[in-house]
Amino acid sequence: MRFDKRLSALAVLAALGTSAAAPAADLASLEGTWVMDAAYEIHADGSRTTNYGEHPLGLLTVDSAGRYNMQIFRVGRPAFASGVKAQGTAEEYRQAVLGSSTHFGTVRIDREHHQLVFDVQAASFPNWEGKRQVRDYTYDGGLLSYGVPASASGDGTVAYSVWRKAP
Repeated sequence: MRFDKRLSALAVLAALGTSAAAPAADLASLEGTWVMDAAYEIHADGSRTTNYGEHPLGLLTVDSAGRYNMQIFRVGRPAFASGVKAQGTAEEYRQAVLGSSTHFGTVRIDREHHQLVFDVQAASFPNWEGKRQVRDYTYDGGLLSYGVPASASGDGTVAYSVWRKAP
């Protein structure tokens, strides 16, 4: 329950346009392996959805030089009926693409602004390749949370990723 309340509080702050970044000062390093705790979207009308499902699978790894790779997958994406990657149907391709997000490059913490700065080298969404992606973040109770700005969706939706450092 406590986790749900924390997500709700973050969503309310995001919807109001206020910064929830103040508790982020205790994030010492991104280095290591992080597992996805949650991924959800808050729409312009305040509604909440989960494009990657209620329990997405995700892994974020960051090395000592700041090189990262990230994968997020919706559980239960349909397998291709043909069993051949190059012979999927339009719907199979759609589900495979919309049910996953991957990218890699370098990342750093901007402590002054409580932001993560991703310099994306390659991504499953080609529009991010070679671009800088900046994310406001919070770090509280061992959870790293950040939002993808509404400008990325084009419709006012802010997508949130929540990560927990692996032991």
